[in-house]
Amino acid sequence: MAVSKVTVAAPAGSGVFTRPNWDAGWLSWLTTVDHKRLGLLYIFTSFLFMSAASIEAFLIRLQLAVPNNTVLNPDAYNQMFTMHGVTMVFLAIMPLGIGFANYFVPLQIGARDLAFPRLNAFGYWIYAVGGLFVYSSFFLGGAPDAGWFAYSPLTSLSNNPGNGTDFYMIGLFVGGIGTLVTAMNLIVTIISMRAPGMTMMRVPVFTWMMLVTAFMIIFAFPPLTIALFQVIMDRTFGTLFYVPQAGAMPILWQHLFWIFGHPEVYIIVLPAFGVISEVIPTFSRKPLFGYPVIILSGIFIGFMGFAVWSHHMFTTGLGPVVNTAFALTSFVIGIPTGIKIFNWVGTIWGGKVVFTTSMLYAISFLITFTIGGITGIMLAVPPFDAQAQDSYFVVAHFHYVMGGGALMAFFAGVYYWFPKMSGKMMDERIGKLGFWFLVPGLHLIFFPQHIAGLMGMPRRTQTYVAGIGLELPNLLSTAGTFVMMIGLILLAVNLVHGLLRGKPAGNDPWDGRTLEWATTSPPPHHDFDRQPVVNDRDAHWVQKYPESVHGHRVPESASEPYDANGIHMPGQSWYPFIMGIAFLPFSYGLLYHNFWVLGLSILIFFVGTFGWAFEGVGGHHLPAGGHAHPKGARS
Repeated sequence: MAVSKVTVAAPAGSGVFTRPNWDAGWLSWLTTVDHKRLGLLYIFTSFLFMSAASIEAFLIRLQLAVPNNTVLNPDAYNQMFTMHGVTMVFLAIMPLGIGFANYFVPLQIGARDLAFPRLNAFGYWIYAVGGLFVYSSFFLGGAPDAGWFAYSPLTSLSNNPGNGTDFYMIGLFVGGIGTLVTAMNLIVTIISMRAPGMTMMRVPVFTWMMLVTAFMIIFAFPPLTIALFQVIMDRTFGTLFYVPQAGAMPILWQHLFWIFGHPEVYIIVLPAFGVISEVIPTFSRKPLFGYPVIILSGIFIGFMGFAVWSHHMFTTGLGPVVNTAFALTSFVIGIPTGIKIFNWVGTIWGGKVVFTTSMLYAISFLITFTIGGITGIMLAVPPFDAQAQDSYFVVAHFHYVMGGGALMAFFAGVYYWFPKMSGKMMDERIGKLGFWFLVPGLHLIFFPQHIAGLMGMPRRTQTYVAGIGLELPNLLSTAGTFVMMIGLILLAVNLVHGLLRGKPAGNDPWDGRTLEWATTSPPPHHDFDRQPVVNDRDAHWVQKYPESVHGHRVPESASEPYDANGIHMPGQSWYPFIMGIAFLPFSYGLLYHNFWVLGLSILIFFVGTFGWAFEGVGGHHLPAGGHAHPKGARS
C-alpha cells in the first residue's frame, strides 16, 4: 500500500517540503502509538502464539493417546511440552489480558490514551521480539526442553549443552522488560488520567483488576529477571550461581521462580476476573453485586499471591513448619476468590439474563474455575500434595484454572468487546455452536487427567506401558482435543466472518454500563469527542437511564468540551519499533557469544533512546470538532 504524503510548512524562507504520512498504510502499524491499535496487535499476536501452543498440545496428546506410542521421540516430546507451557503462560494468555487492558482501560476511565504512548509501543515490540526469538529455536538447533519452569540444575551446561535453554532464558528476559514497562504505564494512567468525577470507587472492575495486576507485575517480575540473569551468566560467562559442584544450591532457582510463578497465576487470572465482572452485569441486566467487596478481594489476592509460593515446593524437604505455614496461606487465598464467585452468582440471581455467547463463556468460567479452585485446595494439603505432586492431577488442576478459567473468561471478552473494536457483530449462531464444542471438549481433555493422576501417571512422561489402567483416561483426553479443536476453529471462523461480513454493531449493541460504550464503534483516534464527566459507578448506564440507578434520580451526566484550541494527540514514531527490534540481534549476539553484534545492537538501542528523547512533539491537532488533521511538527 502506498504511503501518502503530507505537506508541511518549513521554516520561513526555506520553501515547502513533503514528508511521509505514517498514519496511512500498513507501515502505520509499525509506527503506531495509539493504545487501540497496540491493543489489537497484542490480541492478534497472542492468538498467533496460542495457535502454536494448541498445535504443540495436540501433538502431546497424540503421543499419549495409546501406550508405547512413537509419534514423538523423547527429545521432541520434551520440547513440545516445554514450549506449550512457555507459550501459553508468557506469550498467549498473559499478553491477551494486557491487550484488552491496552485497548479498554483508557476508554473505561475516559482518557484519550495511555500516559506514555511511545513506551506502550516499545512494550509491545519487545514482547513480540522475545516471543519470536524463543520460537526461532525450532529452526536453530532445538527448542527449550527443561519444562516451562526450567528447574536448575537441568539448565546447566553439563546437563543441557544445547542452545534451547539459552533461548528460554534470553527470550523471557527480553520479553519481561516489555511486560514491566507496560505495567508501569497502566499504573500511571489509571492513577492520574481518570475522567472528572471518576473516584477510585467508581472505576470499572476490569480497570481495577488491571491496576492490581500491574502492581503484581512490578513486584513479581524482578525475582524472575534475577534468576534468568543468573542462568545466562552461568551459561555465557561461566559463573557458578547454580552449579552444585561449586557449592551452589539449585533450589534457589525454585524459590526465585515460584516467588514469581504463583503471582503470575493471578497476573493472568485477575484480568479474567475483571472481564467477567463486566460481562455478567451487562447480560444480567443489573448492577454488579458487592462491587466494593470484589475490589477488596482482588487487592487481597494481590497481596496474598506473594505468600503462597512454597506450596509448589512441599516435597523439597523444607520441613513441617514451613509446609504448615504455606498450607495455611494457600487456604486463606481461596477465601477472596470464593467471595468473588458468590458475588458473580449474586449478580446473575434475579437478573434478566440474556444468554449470549459471551454470557455462556462467562458461566462456563464460573463452573470450571470453581472446580479448579477445589482441586487447588486439595493440593494445598501437604500430605495429599506429597502423593499428587508431579502427577497428571496437577496438570488437570492447572488447566482447569488457566484454560477453563482465564481462557474462557477472555473468550467471553472477545465476544463482548469485538463489536466495540471492529464496529461489527460476530455471528451468535456460530459462536454458540463453537461454545458447545469448545467447553465440553475442554472438560473431556482435562477431567480424565484427574483420574490418571490419582492412578499414578506422572506428568512430563513421554509414554506409558499397557495394562496399568491408564489407557482409557488418556484416550478420552486425546479425543477431547479433537472436540475442542472444532470449537477453536469455529471461533477463528467467526472472527474472520465478523470482520468481513459482520452486521454493523452500532455504538452500544449490548446496552452496556461502562464508558467504552459511550463512544463510537470502533472509537475515534482520540477516543471521545467530549470529555466524559462521571457521577456514578455505572457511568454510561446513568447517562442512558438516569432514574434507574439505586431507585432514585441521579444527576444527569455532563460532558466537558475540550479546550477551544483543541487537543494534541501523539504522533507516529519509529523509535519504539527500532529500539524493540534492536533486542533481536542483541539476543542472538548473547546466545552465540558474538560480542560485536551484541555491542552494535546496544549502540542502536542507545541511539534510539536519544532520538526518542529529542523527537519532536508531532502528532495530530484536534480542533473543537474533534476531527484530526496532521500537524507540522516532527513525529
